[in-house]
Amino acid sequence: MIYLVGSGPGDPGLLTVKGLRCIQEADAIVYDRLAPEALLEHAKPEAERIYVGKKPGEHTMSQEMINAVLVKLGRAGKTVVRLKGGDPYIFGRGSEEALELIEAGLPFEVVPGVTSGVAAPAYAGIPVTHRNVATSVAFITGHEDPTKGRSDVDWRKISNGADTLVLYMGIGRLKEISTQLIAAGRTPETPVACVRWGTKPEQRTVTGTLEDITEKVREADLGPPAITVVGDVVSLRELGLDWYEKRPLFGRRVVVTRARAQAGELSVELEKLGAEVREFPTIEIQQPQDFGPLDGAIQQLDSFDWIVFTSVNGVDAFLERLRHHRLDLRAVPRDAKVAAIGPATAERVREAGLSVDVVPEEYRAEALIEALDTGSLAGSRVLIPRAKVAREILPEELREAGAEVVVPPAYETVPISTGADELAKLLETGGIDCVTFTASSTVENFVQAFGKEAARLLFNTQVACIGPITADAARKYGIRVDAEAAEYTIPGLVEAVVDLFAAGLLERRS
Repeated sequence: MIYLVGSGPGDPGLLTVKGLRCIQEADAIVYDRLAPEALLEHAKPEAERIYVGKKPGEHTMSQEMINAVLVKLGRAGKTVVRLKGGDPYIFGRGSEEALELIEAGLPFEVVPGVTSGVAAPAYAGIPVTHRNVATSVAFITGHEDPTKGRSDVDWRKISNGADTLVLYMGIGRLKEISTQLIAAGRTPETPVACVRWGTKPEQRTVTGTLEDITEKVREADLGPPAITVVGDVVSLRELGLDWYEKRPLFGRRVVVTRARAQAGELSVELEKLGAEVREFPTIEIQQPQDFGPLDGAIQQLDSFDWIVFTSVNGVDAFLERLRHHRLDLRAVPRDAKVAAIGPATAERVREAGLSVDVVPEEYRAEALIEALDTGSLAGSRVLIPRAKVAREILPEELREAGAEVVVPPAYETVPISTGADELAKLLETGGIDCVTFTASSTVENFVQAFGKEAARLLFNTQVACIGPITADAARKYGIRVDAEAAEYTIPGLVEAVVDLFAAGLLERRS
Protein backbone atom coordinates (compact mmCIF):
# COMPACT_ATOMS: atom_id res chain seq x y z
CA MET A 1 0.00 0.00 0.00
CA ILE A 2 1.17 3.51 -0.81
CA TYR A 3 -0.17 6.19 1.52
CA LEU A 4 -0.21 9.80 0.31
CA VAL A 5 0.04 11.51 3.69
CA GLY A 6 -0.36 15.22 4.37
CA SER A 7 2.14 16.13 7.10
CA GLY A 8 0.54 19.47 7.90
CA PRO A 9 2.02 22.94 7.54
CA GLY A 10 5.14 22.61 9.69
CA ASP A 11 4.18 22.14 13.33
CA PRO A 12 4.74 18.38 13.88
CA GLY A 13 1.83 18.36 16.32
CA LEU A 14 -0.62 19.02 13.47
CA LEU A 15 -0.09 15.60 11.89
CA THR A 16 -3.28 13.52 11.97
CA VAL A 17 -3.53 10.39 14.09
CA LYS A 18 -3.93 8.26 10.96
CA GLY A 19 -0.91 9.91 9.36
CA LEU A 20 1.16 9.03 12.43
CA ARG A 21 0.05 5.41 12.27
CA CYS A 22 1.03 5.19 8.61
CA ILE A 23 4.52 6.55 9.36
CA GLN A 24 4.96 4.04 12.19
CA GLU A 25 4.06 1.13 9.89
CA ALA A 26 5.96 2.25 6.77
CA ASP A 27 8.83 0.32 5.21
CA ALA A 28 9.84 3.40 3.22
CA ILE A 29 9.13 7.13 3.59
CA VAL A 30 9.46 9.48 0.62
CA TYR A 31 9.38 12.99 2.05
CA ASP A 32 9.32 16.62 0.91
CA ARG A 33 11.24 19.70 2.00
CA LEU A 34 8.19 21.11 3.80
CA ALA A 35 7.40 17.90 5.69
CA PRO A 36 8.70 18.24 9.29
CA GLU A 37 11.75 16.00 9.67
CA ALA A 38 10.80 15.46 13.32
CA LEU A 39 8.04 13.17 12.04
CA LEU A 40 10.66 10.74 10.74
CA GLU A 41 11.54 9.92 14.35
CA HIS A 42 8.27 7.98 14.53
CA ALA A 43 9.35 5.64 11.75
CA LYS A 44 10.75 2.18 12.32
CA PRO A 45 14.57 2.28 12.65
CA GLU A 46 14.92 0.06 9.59
CA ALA A 47 12.53 2.12 7.44
CA GLU A 48 14.08 3.54 4.27
CA ARG A 49 14.07 7.34 4.16
CA ILE A 50 14.18 9.05 0.76
CA TYR A 51 14.38 12.83 0.49
CA VAL A 52 12.81 14.30 -2.65
CA GLY A 53 12.54 17.93 -1.57
CA LYS A 54 12.17 20.85 -3.94
CA LYS A 55 12.84 24.51 -3.49
CA PRO A 56 12.87 27.33 -6.05
CA GLY A 57 15.65 26.66 -8.55
CA GLU A 58 16.82 23.49 -6.81
CA HIS A 59 15.01 20.15 -7.22
CA THR A 60 16.42 16.98 -5.69
CA MET A 61 14.20 15.01 -8.09
CA SER A 62 11.78 15.94 -10.83
CA GLN A 63 8.13 15.00 -10.32
CA GLU A 64 8.53 12.24 -12.89
CA MET A 65 11.43 10.78 -10.92
CA ILE A 66 9.40 10.92 -7.70
CA ASN A 67 6.56 9.09 -9.41
CA ALA A 68 9.02 6.43 -10.57
CA VAL A 69 10.38 5.98 -7.02
CA LEU A 70 6.87 5.43 -5.65
CA VAL A 71 6.08 2.88 -8.35
CA LYS A 72 9.35 1.04 -7.78
CA LEU A 73 8.82 0.84 -4.03
CA GLY A 74 5.20 -0.22 -4.48
CA ARG A 75 6.13 -2.98 -6.91
CA ALA A 76 8.70 -4.21 -4.40
CA GLY A 77 5.80 -4.96 -2.06
CA LYS A 78 6.67 -2.30 0.49
CA THR A 79 4.35 -0.22 2.64
CA VAL A 80 5.19 3.30 1.49
CA VAL A 81 4.40 6.72 2.94
CA ARG A 82 4.65 9.63 0.56
CA LEU A 83 4.96 12.40 3.16
CA LYS A 84 3.92 15.75 1.72
CA GLY A 85 3.78 19.19 3.29
CA GLY A 86 0.28 20.46 4.05
CA ASP A 87 -2.45 18.46 2.29
CA PRO A 88 -1.65 16.14 -0.64
CA TYR A 89 -4.45 17.45 -2.84
CA ILE A 90 -4.23 21.20 -2.19
CA PHE A 91 -1.53 22.45 -4.56
CA GLY A 92 0.52 19.42 -3.49
CA ARG A 93 0.58 17.40 -6.75
CA GLY A 94 -0.74 14.43 -4.81
CA SER A 95 -3.38 13.77 -7.45
CA GLU A 96 -0.66 13.49 -10.11
CA GLU A 97 1.10 10.86 -8.01
CA ALA A 98 -2.18 9.03 -7.39
CA LEU A 99 -2.93 8.89 -11.13
CA GLU A 100 0.55 7.47 -11.75
CA LEU A 101 -0.09 4.76 -9.14
CA ILE A 102 -3.43 3.91 -10.77
CA GLU A 103 -1.70 3.53 -14.14
CA ALA A 104 0.86 1.23 -12.53
CA GLY A 105 -1.92 -0.85 -10.95
CA LEU A 106 -0.78 -0.10 -7.39
CA PRO A 107 -3.10 0.39 -4.40
CA PHE A 108 -3.05 3.72 -2.59
CA GLU A 109 -4.86 5.72 0.07
CA VAL A 110 -4.96 9.47 0.67
CA VAL A 111 -4.53 10.73 4.24
CA PRO A 112 -5.51 14.43 4.21
CA GLY A 113 -3.40 16.91 6.13
CA VAL A 114 -3.95 20.33 7.67
CA THR A 115 -3.32 22.78 4.84
CA SER A 116 -1.11 25.81 5.34
CA GLY A 117 -3.75 28.04 3.79
CA VAL A 118 -5.86 27.58 6.90
CA ALA A 119 -3.21 26.84 9.55
CA ALA A 120 -0.68 29.61 8.80
CA PRO A 121 -3.30 32.37 9.01
CA ALA A 122 -4.73 30.80 12.19
CA TYR A 123 -1.29 30.79 13.84
CA ALA A 124 -0.87 34.40 12.73
CA GLY A 125 -4.15 35.39 14.35
CA ILE A 126 -6.20 35.52 11.14
CA PRO A 127 -9.37 33.42 10.76
CA VAL A 128 -10.02 32.92 7.06
CA THR A 129 -13.76 33.23 7.72
CA HIS A 130 -15.59 35.23 10.38
CA ARG A 131 -19.29 35.93 10.71
CA ASN A 132 -20.19 39.40 9.41
CA VAL A 133 -16.66 39.83 7.99
CA ALA A 134 -16.04 36.93 5.61
CA THR A 135 -18.44 34.14 4.69
CA SER A 136 -16.46 32.82 1.73
CA VAL A 137 -12.85 31.94 1.06
CA ALA A 138 -10.92 31.02 -2.09
CA PHE A 139 -7.61 29.16 -2.27
CA ILE A 140 -5.42 30.21 -5.19
CA THR A 141 -1.98 29.19 -6.36
CA GLY A 142 0.41 31.99 -7.07
CA HIS A 143 2.80 29.60 -8.81
CA GLU A 144 1.20 27.83 -11.77
CA ASP A 145 2.74 25.25 -14.07
CA PRO A 146 5.31 27.30 -16.02
CA THR A 147 4.99 25.01 -19.06
CA LYS A 148 1.38 26.10 -19.72
CA GLY A 149 2.50 29.43 -21.19
CA ARG A 150 -0.58 31.18 -19.82
CA SER A 151 -2.37 31.79 -16.52
CA ASP A 152 -5.60 30.02 -15.66
CA VAL A 153 -6.28 32.47 -12.82
CA ASP A 154 -9.04 34.86 -13.79
CA TRP A 155 -8.18 37.73 -11.45
CA ARG A 156 -11.21 39.70 -12.61
CA LYS A 157 -13.58 37.01 -11.35
CA ILE A 158 -11.54 36.03 -8.30
CA SER A 159 -10.92 39.57 -7.04
CA ASN A 160 -14.44 39.93 -5.69
CA GLY A 161 -15.54 36.33 -6.00
CA ALA A 162 -14.74 35.53 -2.34
CA ASP A 163 -14.42 37.64 0.80
CA THR A 164 -11.04 36.12 1.69
CA LEU A 165 -8.35 35.16 -0.80
CA VAL A 166 -5.58 32.82 0.31
CA LEU A 167 -2.62 32.58 -2.05
CA TYR A 168 -0.09 29.78 -1.93
CA MET A 169 3.46 30.28 -3.25
CA GLY A 170 2.69 33.76 -4.52
CA ILE A 171 5.11 35.94 -2.63
CA GLY A 172 7.52 36.11 -5.57
CA ARG A 173 4.73 37.60 -7.71
CA LEU A 174 3.22 39.79 -5.00
CA LYS A 175 3.50 43.04 -6.92
CA GLU A 176 1.88 41.55 -10.01
CA ILE A 177 -0.91 39.89 -8.03
CA SER A 178 -1.68 43.04 -6.03
CA THR A 179 -1.84 45.10 -9.19
CA GLN A 180 -4.16 42.56 -10.84
CA LEU A 181 -6.51 42.51 -7.84
CA ILE A 182 -6.71 46.30 -7.63
CA ALA A 183 -7.31 46.53 -11.37
CA ALA A 184 -10.08 43.95 -11.01
CA GLY A 185 -11.91 45.95 -8.35
CA ARG A 186 -10.38 45.28 -4.92
CA THR A 187 -9.73 48.55 -3.12
CA PRO A 188 -6.05 49.47 -2.58
CA GLU A 189 -6.78 49.69 1.16
CA THR A 190 -7.74 46.00 1.39
CA PRO A 191 -5.79 44.43 4.31
CA VAL A 192 -3.13 41.89 3.37
CA ALA A 193 -0.90 39.59 5.45
CA CYS A 194 2.06 37.47 4.38
CA VAL A 195 2.93 34.63 6.75
CA ARG A 196 6.30 32.95 6.28
CA TRP A 197 7.00 29.50 7.70
CA GLY A 198 3.54 29.44 9.27
CA THR A 199 3.09 27.27 12.41
CA LYS A 200 6.86 26.92 12.86
CA PRO A 201 8.97 28.64 15.53
CA GLU A 202 10.51 30.89 12.86
CA GLN A 203 7.09 32.11 11.71
CA ARG A 204 7.06 35.76 10.63
CA THR A 205 4.06 37.87 9.67
CA VAL A 206 4.05 41.11 7.68
CA THR A 207 0.80 43.04 7.27
CA GLY A 208 -0.17 45.90 5.03
CA THR A 209 -2.60 46.69 2.23
CA LEU A 210 -2.78 45.75 -1.43
CA GLU A 211 -1.21 49.12 -2.13
CA ASP A 212 1.85 48.80 0.12
CA ILE A 213 2.32 45.09 0.98
CA THR A 214 4.96 44.54 -1.71
CA GLU A 215 7.17 47.27 -0.27
CA LYS A 216 6.65 46.11 3.30
CA VAL A 217 7.57 42.54 2.39
CA ARG A 218 10.66 43.80 0.60
CA GLU A 219 11.70 45.90 3.62
CA ALA A 220 11.19 42.90 5.91
CA ASP A 221 13.20 40.68 3.53
CA LEU A 222 10.41 38.12 3.67
CA GLY A 223 10.84 35.29 1.19
CA PRO A 224 9.20 31.94 0.45
CA PRO A 225 7.64 29.75 1.66
CA ALA A 226 4.78 32.05 2.60
CA ILE A 227 1.02 32.24 2.55
CA THR A 228 -0.66 35.50 1.53
CA VAL A 229 -4.10 36.41 2.89
CA VAL A 230 -6.17 39.16 1.30
CA GLY A 231 -9.33 40.46 2.95
CA ASP A 232 -10.84 42.23 5.94
CA VAL A 233 -10.21 39.19 8.18
CA VAL A 234 -6.56 40.27 8.34
CA SER A 235 -7.59 43.19 10.56
CA LEU A 236 -8.87 40.76 13.24
CA ARG A 237 -5.25 39.94 14.05
CA GLU A 238 -4.91 43.35 15.69
CA LEU A 239 -7.71 42.52 18.16
CA GLY A 240 -5.47 40.06 20.00
CA LEU A 241 -5.94 36.92 17.95
CA ASP A 242 -2.20 36.61 17.21
CA TRP A 243 -1.74 34.08 20.03
CA TYR A 244 1.14 32.11 18.55
CA GLU A 245 3.64 34.92 18.22
CA LYS A 246 2.79 36.20 21.72
CA ARG A 247 4.05 33.11 23.54
CA PRO A 248 6.92 33.98 25.90
CA LEU A 249 9.54 31.88 24.12
CA PHE A 250 8.32 32.41 20.57
CA GLY A 251 11.20 32.60 18.11
CA ARG A 252 13.78 31.42 20.67
CA ARG A 253 16.06 28.51 19.90
CA VAL A 254 16.90 26.53 23.04
CA VAL A 255 19.26 23.57 23.39
CA VAL A 256 18.38 20.69 25.72
CA THR A 257 21.42 18.66 26.78
CA ARG A 258 19.53 16.04 28.76
CA ALA A 259 19.74 12.35 27.85
CA ARG A 260 17.42 11.65 24.92
CA ALA A 261 15.22 9.32 26.98
CA GLN A 262 14.63 12.11 29.50
CA ALA A 263 14.62 15.14 27.22
CA GLY A 264 10.94 14.83 26.39
CA GLU A 265 9.51 16.60 29.44
CA LEU A 266 11.81 19.61 29.17
CA SER A 267 11.50 19.82 25.39
CA VAL A 268 7.71 19.65 25.47
CA GLU A 269 7.40 22.35 28.13
CA LEU A 270 9.73 24.69 26.23
CA GLU A 271 7.91 24.05 22.95
CA LYS A 272 4.55 24.79 24.59
CA LEU A 273 5.87 28.25 25.33
CA GLY A 274 6.99 28.79 21.76
CA ALA A 275 10.64 27.74 21.75
CA GLU A 276 12.30 25.84 18.95
CA VAL A 277 14.08 23.06 20.80
CA ARG A 278 17.33 21.49 19.62
CA GLU A 279 18.08 18.31 21.52
CA PHE A 280 21.79 17.68 21.99
CA PRO A 281 21.97 14.84 24.51
CA THR A 282 25.42 14.85 26.06
CA ILE A 283 24.80 11.65 27.99
CA GLU A 284 23.16 8.31 27.43
CA ILE A 285 21.68 6.19 30.20
CA GLN A 286 22.98 2.60 30.12
CA GLN A 287 22.93 -0.45 32.32
CA PRO A 288 25.92 -0.80 34.64
CA GLN A 289 28.70 -3.05 33.40
CA ASP A 290 28.37 -5.15 36.56
CA PHE A 291 24.98 -5.84 38.15
CA GLY A 292 26.63 -7.79 40.98
CA PRO A 293 26.47 -5.09 43.69
CA LEU A 294 22.83 -4.19 42.89
CA ASP A 295 21.78 -7.84 42.71
CA GLY A 296 23.45 -8.46 46.06
CA ALA A 297 21.56 -5.56 47.62
CA ILE A 298 18.26 -6.83 46.19
CA GLN A 299 18.91 -10.26 47.70
CA GLN A 300 19.32 -8.59 51.10
CA LEU A 301 16.52 -6.06 50.60
CA ASP A 302 14.78 -7.01 53.83
CA SER A 303 17.85 -5.91 55.80
CA PHE A 304 17.62 -2.21 54.85
CA ASP A 305 15.99 0.43 57.02
CA TRP A 306 16.10 3.14 54.36
CA ILE A 307 16.04 3.27 50.56
CA VAL A 308 17.16 6.62 49.18
CA PHE A 309 16.53 7.60 45.57
CA THR A 310 18.54 10.49 44.16
CA SER A 311 17.01 10.57 40.66
CA VAL A 312 14.18 9.31 38.51
CA ASN A 313 16.77 7.21 36.66
CA GLY A 314 17.67 5.50 39.93
CA VAL A 315 14.03 4.63 40.58
CA ASP A 316 13.52 3.24 37.07
CA ALA A 317 16.74 1.23 37.11
CA PHE A 318 15.98 -0.24 40.56
CA LEU A 319 12.46 -1.27 39.54
CA GLU A 320 13.71 -2.76 36.28
CA ARG A 321 16.23 -4.91 38.15
CA LEU A 322 13.54 -6.06 40.56
CA ARG A 323 11.48 -7.20 37.56
CA HIS A 324 14.53 -8.99 36.18
CA HIS A 325 14.54 -11.10 39.34
CA ARG A 326 10.76 -11.65 39.04
CA LEU A 327 10.21 -9.42 42.07
CA ASP A 328 8.15 -6.32 42.68
CA LEU A 329 7.77 -3.76 45.45
CA ARG A 330 6.44 -6.42 47.81
CA ALA A 331 10.10 -7.33 48.26
CA VAL A 332 10.69 -3.99 50.03
CA PRO A 333 10.31 -4.50 53.80
CA ARG A 334 7.14 -2.90 55.20
CA ASP A 335 9.00 -1.03 57.91
CA ALA A 336 11.64 0.37 55.52
CA LYS A 337 11.44 4.11 54.90
CA VAL A 338 11.89 5.78 51.55
CA ALA A 339 13.49 9.15 50.78
CA ALA A 340 13.54 10.98 47.44
CA ILE A 341 15.71 13.93 46.50
CA GLY A 342 12.92 15.91 44.81
CA PRO A 343 9.28 15.94 43.73
CA ALA A 344 9.83 14.31 40.32
CA THR A 345 11.73 11.43 41.90
CA ALA A 346 9.13 11.14 44.67
CA GLU A 347 6.31 11.08 42.12
CA ARG A 348 7.99 8.24 40.20
CA VAL A 349 8.30 6.24 43.46
CA ARG A 350 4.62 6.84 44.28
CA GLU A 351 3.59 5.83 40.74
CA ALA A 352 5.37 2.53 41.36
CA GLY A 353 3.31 1.96 44.51
CA LEU A 354 5.60 3.02 47.36
CA SER A 355 4.93 5.82 49.81
CA VAL A 356 7.66 8.40 50.31
CA ASP A 357 8.61 9.40 53.83
CA VAL A 358 11.10 12.21 53.17
CA VAL A 359 11.41 14.83 50.44
CA PRO A 360 13.66 17.82 51.26
CA GLU A 361 12.47 21.38 50.65
CA GLU A 362 15.62 22.03 48.60
CA TYR A 363 16.28 19.40 45.98
CA ARG A 364 19.94 18.53 46.42
CA ALA A 365 22.03 16.12 48.47
CA GLU A 366 22.91 18.59 51.25
CA ALA A 367 19.23 19.29 51.94
CA LEU A 368 18.38 15.58 51.82
CA ILE A 369 21.03 14.88 54.45
CA GLU A 370 19.45 17.47 56.73
CA ALA A 371 15.93 16.13 56.09
CA LEU A 372 16.99 12.58 56.97
CA ASP A 373 17.83 13.62 60.54
CA THR A 374 21.22 11.96 60.57
CA GLY A 375 21.28 11.92 64.37
CA SER A 376 18.83 9.02 64.34
CA LEU A 377 20.55 6.94 61.67
CA ALA A 378 23.25 5.29 63.77
CA GLY A 379 23.13 1.53 63.18
CA SER A 380 20.73 1.83 60.23
CA ARG A 381 21.31 0.21 56.86
CA VAL A 382 20.77 2.58 53.94
CA LEU A 383 20.48 1.57 50.27
CA ILE A 384 21.18 4.20 47.60
CA PRO A 385 20.73 2.75 44.07
CA ARG A 386 22.12 5.47 41.79
CA ALA A 387 24.50 6.29 38.95
CA LYS A 388 27.92 4.66 38.96
CA VAL A 389 29.59 8.08 39.10
CA ALA A 390 27.94 10.65 41.37
CA ARG A 391 28.72 13.10 44.17
CA GLU A 392 29.89 11.31 47.30
CA ILE A 393 28.65 13.81 49.86
CA LEU A 394 25.42 11.92 50.64
CA PRO A 395 26.89 8.46 51.42
CA GLU A 396 29.85 10.04 53.22
CA GLU A 397 27.65 12.12 55.53
CA LEU A 398 25.39 9.17 56.27
CA ARG A 399 28.37 6.99 57.15
CA GLU A 400 29.69 9.69 59.46
CA ALA A 401 26.30 9.60 61.18
CA GLY A 402 26.87 5.90 61.91
CA ALA A 403 24.78 4.36 59.13
CA GLU A 404 25.90 1.42 57.03
CA VAL A 405 25.50 2.70 53.48
CA VAL A 406 25.33 0.49 50.39
CA VAL A 407 25.68 2.32 47.05
CA PRO A 408 25.33 -0.14 44.16
CA PRO A 409 25.49 1.24 40.60
CA ALA A 410 21.99 0.97 39.14
CA TYR A 411 22.90 2.68 35.85
CA GLU A 412 25.72 4.50 34.12
CA THR A 413 25.81 7.77 32.24
CA VAL A 414 27.92 7.49 29.11
CA PRO A 415 29.06 10.63 27.26
CA ILE A 416 27.95 11.04 23.64
CA SER A 417 28.53 13.87 21.18
CA THR A 418 26.36 13.10 18.14
CA GLY A 419 25.58 16.33 16.30
CA ALA A 420 28.41 18.30 17.91
CA ASP A 421 29.69 19.75 14.62
CA GLU A 422 26.25 21.05 13.62
CA LEU A 423 25.65 22.57 17.07
CA ALA A 424 29.08 24.20 17.06
CA LYS A 425 28.22 25.96 13.79
CA LEU A 426 24.94 27.24 15.22
CA LEU A 427 26.67 28.51 18.34
CA GLU A 428 29.39 30.17 16.28
CA THR A 429 26.86 32.02 14.11
CA GLY A 430 24.52 33.09 16.92
CA GLY A 431 21.86 30.58 15.90
CA ILE A 432 21.21 29.46 19.49
CA ASP A 433 19.62 31.69 22.11
CA CYS A 434 19.99 29.52 25.21
CA VAL A 435 21.62 26.26 26.33
CA THR A 436 20.14 24.40 29.31
CA PHE A 437 21.96 22.07 31.68
CA THR A 438 20.02 19.71 33.96
CA ALA A 439 22.88 18.08 35.88
CA SER A 440 26.61 18.37 36.46
CA SER A 441 27.10 15.39 34.16
CA THR A 442 25.47 17.23 31.25
CA VAL A 443 27.91 20.11 31.76
CA GLU A 444 30.93 17.83 32.01
CA ASN A 445 30.00 15.87 28.92
CA PHE A 446 29.21 19.06 26.98
CA VAL A 447 32.75 20.20 27.78
CA GLN A 448 34.07 16.79 26.80
CA ALA A 449 32.26 17.04 23.45
CA PHE A 450 33.75 20.45 22.60
CA GLY A 451 36.98 20.42 24.60
CA LYS A 452 38.68 23.76 25.23
CA GLU A 453 36.25 25.45 22.84
CA ALA A 454 33.20 24.84 25.09
CA ALA A 455 33.33 28.10 27.06
CA ARG A 456 34.13 30.14 23.95
CA LEU A 457 31.27 28.62 21.99
CA LEU A 458 28.87 29.59 24.78
CA PHE A 459 30.26 33.10 25.21
CA ASN A 460 27.48 34.77 23.19
CA THR A 461 24.76 32.32 24.19
CA GLN A 462 22.75 32.42 27.40
CA VAL A 463 23.17 29.49 29.80
CA ALA A 464 20.50 28.27 32.23
CA CYS A 465 21.15 25.63 34.90
CA ILE A 466 18.74 23.58 36.98
CA GLY A 467 20.40 24.50 40.26
CA PRO A 468 23.55 25.65 42.08
CA ILE A 469 25.42 22.33 41.85
CA THR A 470 25.02 22.28 38.06
CA ALA A 471 25.85 25.99 37.87
CA ASP A 472 29.04 25.49 39.90
CA ALA A 473 30.07 22.71 37.53
CA ALA A 474 29.62 25.09 34.59
CA ARG A 475 31.63 27.89 36.22
CA LYS A 476 34.42 25.42 36.99
CA TYR A 477 34.92 25.14 33.23
CA GLY A 478 34.78 28.90 32.68
CA ILE A 479 31.18 28.87 31.43
CA ARG A 480 29.15 31.94 32.36
CA VAL A 481 25.80 31.09 33.96
CA ASP A 482 22.99 33.53 33.24
CA ALA A 483 20.14 31.84 35.10
CA GLU A 484 19.64 29.28 37.86
CA ALA A 485 16.31 27.66 38.63
CA ALA A 486 14.89 28.77 41.97
CA GLU A 487 13.29 25.34 42.29
CA TYR A 488 15.65 22.59 41.17
CA THR A 489 13.16 20.85 38.89
CA ILE A 490 12.31 20.82 35.19
CA PRO A 491 9.39 23.26 35.71
CA GLY A 492 11.78 25.45 37.71
CA LEU A 493 14.31 25.42 34.88
CA VAL A 494 11.63 26.30 32.33
CA GLU A 495 10.55 29.22 34.52
CA ALA A 496 14.16 30.40 34.73
CA VAL A 497 14.47 30.37 30.93
CA VAL A 498 11.22 32.33 30.57
CA ASP A 499 12.38 34.88 33.16
CA LEU A 500 15.70 35.21 31.36
CA PHE A 501 13.97 36.29 28.17
CA ALA A 502 11.32 38.35 29.94
CA ALA A 503 14.05 40.36 31.63
CA GLY A 504 15.05 41.69 28.22
CA LEU A 505 18.50 40.14 28.38
CA LEU A 506 18.02 38.63 24.96
CA GLU A 507 16.79 40.29 21.82
CA ARG A 508 14.35 38.31 19.74
CA ARG A 509 15.95 36.71 16.71
CA SER A 510 14.77 38.16 13.41
